[in-house]
Amino acid sequence: MSKLAQDIIIRPLITEESMAGVAYKKYSFVVAKDANKIEIAQAVEALFEGTKVAKVNTVNCSGKLRRYGRYEGMTASWKKAVVTLTEDSKTIEFFDGMM
Repeated sequence: MSKLAQDIIIRPLITEESMAGVAYKKYSFVVAKDANKIEIAQAVEALFEGTKVAKVNTVNCSGKLRRYGRYEGMTASWKKAVVTLTEDSKTIEFFDGMM
């Protein structure tokens, strides 16, 4: 059973470091924890017309310990993907509006 592109790419990751990578056609996303690099590349190309993925780097980010009064808990763990586009690829317009 194949996954939909919307199920793989959860949301864009907007941080100071990720916005610095936009100049080099590197875009950061929060992705599904069970998604692999091939699925992520196909999902980006399907969701954003005219994009061609050169490479994908992934990082598993573990949850952090948080305290609320006397209660302790963990935030959810998640997966980050940094997608690098080819030189002749179109940019992703969503990130262009942020700059």
